[in-house]
Amino acid sequence: MANPTRTSARRNQRLAQQRQLLAAKMQVVAWRRVVVVWLLLVLALVGIGGRLVYLQLLQGETLSALAEQQRTLPTLIRQARYPIVDRFGGVLATDRVAYTLYMHPKLFKQSVAEVAEALSPVVAMPQNELLTLLNQQPTGIRFPGQLSEAVGDRIRTLRIDGLELVPQQQRFYPQQELFAPIVGFINLDGKPQAGLEMAYAEQLAIASPQSAEPVVPSSALGSPPNASLRLTLDSRLQRIAQRELEAVVKAYDAKRGTVMVMDAPTGEILTLASVPTYDPNRYYEADISAFRTWPVSDTYEPGSTFKPLNVAIALEDQVISPDDVINDSGRIQFGKWLIKNSDYSEVGARGPISITDILKYSSNVGMVQIMQKMAASNYFNWLERLTLGQPTEIDLPSEASGQMKPRDKFINSQVETATTSFGQGFALTPVKMLQLLATLANGGNLVTPHIVEGMVAEDGTYLWQTEHADPKAVFSPQTTQQVLAMMEAVVAEGTGKPAQIEGYRVAGKTGTAQKVNNSTGYSSARITSFVGIAPVEAPRYVVLAVIDEPIGENAYGSTVAAPLVKRVMESLLVLQGISPSRPSEMQL
Repeated sequence: MANPTRTSARRNQRLAQQRQLLAAKMQVVAWRRVVVVWLLLVLALVGIGGRLVYLQLLQGETLSALAEQQRTLPTLIRQARYPIVDRFGGVLATDRVAYTLYMHPKLFKQSVAEVAEALSPVVAMPQNELLTLLNQQPTGIRFPGQLSEAVGDRIRTLRIDGLELVPQQQRFYPQQELFAPIVGFINLDGKPQAGLEMAYAEQLAIASPQSAEPVVPSSALGSPPNASLRLTLDSRLQRIAQRELEAVVKAYDAKRGTVMVMDAPTGEILTLASVPTYDPNRYYEADISAFRTWPVSDTYEPGSTFKPLNVAIALEDQVISPDDVINDSGRIQFGKWLIKNSDYSEVGARGPISITDILKYSSNVGMVQIMQKMAASNYFNWLERLTLGQPTEIDLPSEASGQMKPRDKFINSQVETATTSFGQGFALTPVKMLQLLATLANGGNLVTPHIVEGMVAEDGTYLWQTEHADPKAVFSPQTTQQVLAMMEAVVAEGTGKPAQIEGYRVAGKTGTAQKVNNSTGYSSARITSFVGIAPVEAPRYVVLAVIDEPIGENAYGSTVAAPLVKRVMESLLVLQGISPSRPSEMQL
């Protein structure tokens, strides 16, 4: 009989061996699993590495180009801006939403041809051109240009997968070229460039609700988003003036031109039309020279339109009286300089003529004789009193100052006083000339020309208004009345006849000046001008036209600029509701 103890020991030994064998097998399985996982990881890394090599080395250039096309413009945080409006609330500049369209053909659920057919009429691109664009690459195709909010809404209604609209704030100018040199523009980076957009950048900026400090000045703190920067300009008259000006510049193949209208007592500019101009919505297509408001930034020699101011100086200084008679010899010699009347070859010497006739016939020699009655130093003092060499302080950027000879040179050279007497030998801007001529229409006061009225709320109340220097008296009302009477004769009987308006009393003066050539003195090129003031019985409005380098034998202030002023003034009188003069005061 077997021993139970020994039998139990053998059984335990077998179980222990089985356990050891099982543990060994499990260890082998575990190691196999580790090896498999490790091999899988190695294979994955090899695969990823191979893919990276493929993408970086073999497809790198292609993918880089694709990424560049897919990359959207950085979302610019553009400064919201108040609208700019004319004197009647007509919008000249405002913010609006514009869209950039990105197209991703690989996400289309329709065919590319079907998408092109549906999208073509919405974006106003021919179907074949759009199809060519869509076949360029599988994704990230940018549609050229920006789309309006209305077009963006229409694209959404198409419900086409793969069309991406990226909104962006944009400054919009509904009047296009009409006010561009005045208003300026905002560039693609959201920065104000030129005109009032730049000059009033801070005042036009709307404070962000998240900003602790608004960017507008203290005078405009709290301005609501529905406020507007109101100007003195009249869009109705500006449109007429711009149309007439462009026609004259084209007819005479002129270099450039301007026509301006000012309310003489207040200094308000109703019209500032100029050529060249541009569309501020597409400023990047314009010549950069068009960005300047040249009547403010460029100077010219005014010629005979300055003569009424010289007559006013002489009357005010009491070296002449309105009834004086001056001998017009037709020509006069100053050393090597010969000064003569523009019509000397036709009429010769006129002999004794009145002060009125000197303006009426635009006699250079007559003006020289008048101003020689005044001491040169006193004459220079008067020019300084008129602030001839200073800017007007108009609220537009880049205003140029006038150019005068130094006092010593002016006083010690007879020819300097002679040429200044008929408006040459010095230079000023057209807007400065407008300011000076306005003194003859407002009783002798030098006022500040301005275009901006102020920031106005939706209910019409002003949140702030522009401030200007007090008017400076330079002539007496009596003197200006005397000069206006002479200028009325210029229009009634003299060189200003083309500016006559039936039923109205108009005062005026023509100007035809030779242009300076830096190398040889004066050239054959001309700059023509005309100033009109109306109505004479209650003078208020001054209209100045300046046409630079009109071409043609018959290109003079009387033939080029005077008819232009007449057409603008006719519209002005109607728009302002100015009644015709009394029958006894009407021009014959």
